[in-house]
Amino acid sequence: MNNIGNLMPIREQRKMKKWHPRRLAMLSLLAMASTAWISPSLAQEKPVYRFSPVNQYGIELTASYWNPIIEYVFKQSGVRLQLKIGRTSADTTAYVIANEVDFIFSNHLFSPERDHLGWKVFGRRETPPLFGQIVVLADSPIQKIEQLADQEVAFPGPEALIAYKFPYAQLQKKNIPIRVVFGGNMDGAFAQLTAGKVKAVGANSQLTEGWAKRENKAVRILWKSEPLYDLALMASKNVPDKDLKAVTAAFLGMAKDTEGKKILANASELVKLPATAGFVPSNGAEYAAYRNFYQTAPANLR
Repeated sequence: MNNIGNLMPIREQRKMKKWHPRRLAMLSLLAMASTAWISPSLAQEKPVYRFSPVNQYGIELTASYWNPIIEYVFKQSGVRLQLKIGRTSADTTAYVIANEVDFIFSNHLFSPERDHLGWKVFGRRETPPLFGQIVVLADSPIQKIEQLADQEVAFPGPEALIAYKFPYAQLQKKNIPIRVVFGGNMDGAFAQLTAGKVKAVGANSQLTEGWAKRENKAVRILWKSEPLYDLALMASKNVPDKDLKAVTAAFLGMAKDTEGKKILANASELVKLPATAGFVPSNGAEYAAYRNFYQTAPANLR
């Protein structure tokens, strides 16, 4: 009513004060109806898709890495992606399993029980090979993984395939009992190590290198896995083909575009990735090693 009154001459506003309450109520309904008639144009706006990359770093650093990238994707594709990340990597994956997001950057969906969820790989980040690792600080007296028996070892979280499941499977294979500590993400696990609360860390080699450079720390590798591909870009089966094609083209075109290359280089510098760490097409075939892991993994890690 105030907005309508401000557009009327003063004498008309005075007349309105004398109107019967029923007439005023009817005018309010008409104003609401007019608003409802205009609003369908909003429904024609393009949807906003939620994008959940796993928490490889702390929340702030994860957001600082991804937000410029998805803003570029929006400018190039016209498809808006909105970052949705949980407090921990397990929380973020829970959003995915609950079908609360539309695009992801993850390697948490290659188990047989999650194949039926219908997520489609359309790209991957192109970086040097990754390795699952068990590492200690360079000045640690521990020289081999057998010395970790009955000690506390930190991992990012229970969903971390490279940094938790691969290393922990190796410890179980060697019959080395440990006490598991989850740090929420890789940075959190390393914080436990530097604070002296754990003796070693299960890690992703890419994240180990980035953390060591950012924190100016040296580590010693006690064990590493076979080489693995970096994480996958995946889309929900609910994303329309035209929007998926537009988003795919934007991600894959970044490394070939002047502005895109600059954004990738700046984002990569934050987390100490190679400046050329862009995105390339994938149909998911590169992730055979991830899928094969579940064929022989201990039951508690499947």
